[in-house]
Amino acid sequence: MEEKSLWDQWVEEALSKLESLKLLRSLRPIYVSSNDNQSQLLGEDYEVFDEMQPWDRSSVEVSMSQTTFHRWLHDIPSSGDEYRDGVVNDESMTSSRQFKKLLLFSGNDYLGLSSHPTIGKAAAKAAREHGMGPRGSALICGYTNYHRLLESCLADLKKKEDCLLCPTGFAANMAVMVALGNIASLLAAGEKPLKDEKVAIFSDALNHASIIDGIHLAERTKRVEVFVYGHCDMSHLNSLLSSCTMKKKVVVTDSLFSMDGDFAPMIELVKLRKKYGFLLVLDDAHGTFVCGKDGGGVAEVFNCERDVDICVGTLSKAAGCHGGFIACSKRWKQFIQSRGRSFIFSTASTIPIAAAAHAAVIVAKKETWRRRAIWNRVRDFHALTGISISSPIISLIVGSEEKALQASRHLLKSGFHVTAIRPPTVPSNSCRFVAVSS
Repeated sequence: MEEKSLWDQWVEEALSKLESLKLLRSLRPIYVSSNDNQSQLLGEDYEVFDEMQPWDRSSVEVSMSQTTFHRWLHDIPSSGDEYRDGVVNDESMTSSRQFKKLLLFSGNDYLGLSSHPTIGKAAAKAAREHGMGPRGSALICGYTNYHRLLESCLADLKKKEDCLLCPTGFAANMAVMVALGNIASLLAAGEKPLKDEKVAIFSDALNHASIIDGIHLAERTKRVEVFVYGHCDMSHLNSLLSSCTMKKKVVVTDSLFSMDGDFAPMIELVKLRKKYGFLLVLDDAHGTFVCGKDGGGVAEVFNCERDVDICVGTLSKAAGCHGGFIACSKRWKQFIQSRGRSFIFSTASTIPIAAAAHAAVIVAKKETWRRRAIWNRVRDFHALTGISISSPIISLIVGSEEKALQASRHLLKSGFHVTAIRPPTVPSNSCRFVAVSS
């Protein structure tokens, strides 16, 4: 049996404290009747394909009203008001000239699963049989056997004991960061944790906004101390860790960075984890289903799934659906579901969304050719342009906002939907295009 780490002991102590305070929360699935047999529930009857189909084009071909197109072309601010009741508010245009067709290069639908008929059918079938399902937070009445089945599939994918579904990936990261702060307050000797009793969180400088906002929220409660290390700079991280006297250390990082397209240095992080015993939290939003032979993500690629303590992911990108999840141990799941406010106080995903996401997990696992195709496109891009890229995220830094907007307009005129990324998403004078080679 594997020896318990200090973090295992701390989370167990925190759970015991919650239980003594009667603050431990449980998920109790509502069973929604289904006519499906066991093979259907396990996805064995889901239709999968061994090559690209005509409908795959719909995941990258989009239409835009001429009014919206011209507003974007001339950089006129818009809040979508050119549409009224879902109809283009421009009677002067004939129906044949009403829309502009564009090729979408700005989305995160890496595998094209958003247009997959098997996933759409799973959602439609669940909607016909159950409507949108019991509506409420997961801890009240929104958690069903559909949600539990999806959690089990995701836990298997990530090689973890269990999984907790969240309404979005943003909410998942917020829940983890806030829950970590609660460890300090629950285990403090006094009313408030002293400095040495706080949790030290070490965060990559280019982590996603959901991680940053979650850390800031935990920081405001005076339960955590935050240390930001240079982007993927393991020497800087090592220096910060070695000089930190706090026992409860956490390192959190994106696995694949959305604005730069580079990977976290997983091998070096694992070595530092063994040296310092910190809790490793990985946001694998852009790696899940895209990386690894089975789509298990970046940790699968580097063969370090057991070294990642908590893996946050999304169902809104490569899965082509909606929602977020936290793959972790059973102990961590119970703790986060009891203290992660963005999970506790959010309405659970609908049953059709859970059914669609479950189908997406099965399809993504079985249609391995989709992963091969996207990595072939990464190699093709390098061969055609000479630009070195390491992932399907192609980050092209232009510079000033004016240059980025000018280039975006040029691409728009040429029929390409590529949005200029500007501050505050990226620093000043590093405006860029982030395209996806899907």
